[in-house]
Amino acid sequence: MELDTRLQDFRNFLYVVWKHLGLPKPTGVQYDIAEYIQHGPRRSVVEAFRGVGKSYITSAFVVHQLLLDPAKNILVVSASKQRADDFSTFTLRLIEEIPMLAHLRPKETQRYSKVAFDVGPAPAQHAPSVTSKGITSQITGSRADIVIADDVEVPNNSSTQPMRDKLAESIKEFEAVLKPNGRILFLGTPQTEQSIYNMLPERGYSVRIWPVKAPGEKQRINYGERLAPSVAKLKAGELVEPLRFDDTELVERELSYGRSGFALQYMLDTTLSDQDRYPLKINELIVMDCNVELAPEKLVWAADYALAHKDLPCVGFNGDRYHRPMAVVGDWIAYTGSVMAIDPSGRGTDETAYAVVKILNGYLYVTDAGGLQGGYGADVLEKLANIAKAQKVNQVLVEENFGNGMFTELLRPVMTRVHPCAIEEVRHSIQKEKRIIDTLEPVMNQHKLIIDCGVIKKDMASTKDMPVDKALQYQLMYQISRVTRSKGALAHDDRLDALSMGVAYWSEKMAQDVDKKIRERKSEKFDLELKKFMESFTGRREDGDRWMKT
Repeated sequence: MELDTRLQDFRNFLYVVWKHLGLPKPTGVQYDIAEYIQHGPRRSVVEAFRGVGKSYITSAFVVHQLLLDPAKNILVVSASKQRADDFSTFTLRLIEEIPMLAHLRPKETQRYSKVAFDVGPAPAQHAPSVTSKGITSQITGSRADIVIADDVEVPNNSSTQPMRDKLAESIKEFEAVLKPNGRILFLGTPQTEQSIYNMLPERGYSVRIWPVKAPGEKQRINYGERLAPSVAKLKAGELVEPLRFDDTELVERELSYGRSGFALQYMLDTTLSDQDRYPLKINELIVMDCNVELAPEKLVWAADYALAHKDLPCVGFNGDRYHRPMAVVGDWIAYTGSVMAIDPSGRGTDETAYAVVKILNGYLYVTDAGGLQGGYGADVLEKLANIAKAQKVNQVLVEENFGNGMFTELLRPVMTRVHPCAIEEVRHSIQKEKRIIDTLEPVMNQHKLIIDCGVIKKDMASTKDMPVDKALQYQLMYQISRVTRSKGALAHDDRLDALSMGVAYWSEKMAQDVDKKIRERKSEKFDLELKKFMESFTGRREDGDRWMKT
């Protein structure tokens, strides 16, 4: 059968399929997506708003590729086996029901099922013409000219860090099954800032995004060059698909989904979602060089780019930065307290984490923090004791949930020998992520948490020997910016947990009026100077209520 040359253009074939399905002719956006799918780079990602018809377009694309070349092998992967089976079933129905595709119907001697099937003209080969699998299925051993990942990321497999890590590893298999000069195409909607679609450009993929309406000038920065050219030409707020989604419809959907859900599912902009999802903001910290014994009486915070640390690498989100204090008020005086919080671990991949948190006038200063491999080994205990000594700690807090107090008993004699101080066990019963956020968020929102520059530098250096994809997970600053209220949100949270323990210890003492404290100290200094003057002038010294000759 000789193919009409007009049908070599996938957009024309899409029109035929839509007509057969009884749908209105494809919209401008659907034609735009169809053209990119057919002629885009060999490794490409299509992100489009919900309801645009990505899966229908993909099924039509699979049929079109087999129409052009029946010898091709196509692997379609979806989030679940059920979704994959639905995809292949719909694709096979298109072949069976559209008259012009009759020659592609499987023969009696060929594979013919909803999981895998051949097309009539396909040569004998190990791999079926079309295979559909779930992302968790066994993909190894397959061979394909085209791999199509249709919505492989959904909330159920990307809500926590371990899930995202597993998904990121699973999609690496696509490269192993791809034939030379083959193509991999992702279609979907990102679920989080940590979406695999945002990770793919680092692996050489090109990304094209179609939001439901044209973003404003500031918002366009978040898309960069990934915004579809047809959308980039529109004015801010102009609807991309006005025939299907008018203003009233979008307002109703935004009310239903919520601001962050709408931004994610329809605008494909993770920025707003991250602001709501990740409550601890690196921007709200004050970062400066701290002293072990002294600190300023008061600090003033400001989110001014001129105050940003240019030499400190920031592992936060795009636009995050560390800020110096805008002003330092009063004198540098001694801290009123210093604690060291320890979150012990066994001998697995977790660390024994620690954080030294000092307090002055309601401000909390983190002068040291980190993690140690080795669980409860003698060298770990020795290092912790020496850190406590160097930091002049007067109280040690230990997570009691580990080993029923065993770690504390091992640490106590070492501390007694190296740096004698009080040791207190802390027990927690609230879900870890919620407890951490509830402790740190109000302190950070008030800009009362100060991090020493050295802590951030050491945080980065401590993971330099780890694989790149693992190093970030162990860093304190990364854990701060990525924690959510979802259980298991972080692969590792030891350093963050230690920090929250130290901050929680001082929470009751945080309700201090800084300015009042400064006035009280100035008054005390004035009274002391007046007393010295009187003693010098009169030659007498104060003894209780009486003045005695010196």
